[in-house]
Amino acid sequence: MRVGTFVLAAQFPGQGQGEALHRAVRSAEVAEESGLDSVWLAEHHFVPYGVCPSAVTLAALLLGRTRRIRVGTAVSVLPTVHPVALGEQAALLHLTSGGRFSLGVGRGGPWVDLEVFGAGLPAYETGFTDSLDLLLAWLREPAVAGRSKRYAFREVPVVPRPDELIGGPARPEVIVACTSPASVRLAAGRGLPMLLGMHCGDEEKAEMVALWRRSALEAGRPPEEVADAGHVSAGVAQIGPSAAEAGETLMKSMPGWFKQGLDAHMTVDGRERAMRDPVAYTELLCRLHPVGPPRLAADRLAATAERTGITRFALLTEGSGDLAATEENVRRLGEDVLPLLG
Repeated sequence: MRVGTFVLAAQFPGQGQGEALHRAVRSAEVAEESGLDSVWLAEHHFVPYGVCPSAVTLAALLLGRTRRIRVGTAVSVLPTVHPVALGEQAALLHLTSGGRFSLGVGRGGPWVDLEVFGAGLPAYETGFTDSLDLLLAWLREPAVAGRSKRYAFREVPVVPRPDELIGGPARPEVIVACTSPASVRLAAGRGLPMLLGMHCGDEEKAEMVALWRRSALEAGRPPEEVADAGHVSAGVAQIGPSAAEAGETLMKSMPGWFKQGLDAHMTVDGRERAMRDPVAYTELLCRLHPVGPPRLAADRLAATAERTGITRFALLTEGSGDLAATEENVRRLGEDVLPLLG
């Protein structure tokens, strides 16, 4: 079982953006101190839901401040960045961190980001596959040419090449955020593990893992690769004296954050978007995830692993919105819950 934190750099009502980023950095440092496996960093633009606009940049900072823990993006939004630029950054972090960097990528949403960065709606609606394949080519080949309509360029050498890492993996791990059967099949066909969202329950995640396995085998991926896929399950963790008290902590803070953060999203084309009810969503997360005393938290993680086959977790620990409470929550996750998982 490999348990890590999921850091959104959430800006809660009444907080400043610098405060949110400071809490994000501190929670990652405490995660290493407390024996957790990894830190996963979210990326958002123009909204207080999360104030980190570049997960790969924050990953670079945290890799420099830590020595053991794995640091990953969850996720870098591929339609709003050039795949070669992201590939260069990923190779750089892979080499300079000794192989501790994981690159999570996702399609994002139809947000105004596409307008601001000049990508346009087609980059979101139809361009993700081309972007992903160019990124993978950059991380796997010594030289790459752009041969798609959007990315057309002469062959250039890959510098730095990720396979230059001495005594470590030949390239950084790449993970794909999957929210639909189409994205599951896309990841499976390329042998890439999935990041599954915290809104999903165990049954839905088990179905997506089963679909991934079938699709990967149908695509000719090696059976041993399919069996060892390191999918990651996102969730929420709040450790407290009881489930009621831990849940109350989240119910006091998360609905306000959800309301403020989700309402701030603007679509690129003016389409209406139905946002989740903040209170009902928080209640759902408390039911699905390790929210409660250490024994309950460990049991819920173990149950998810048994039902889905997923043994890697990225758990949101900043749900209280408070720096000291977040640090304590991370410590309890590492020091009180992990030992119960063996």
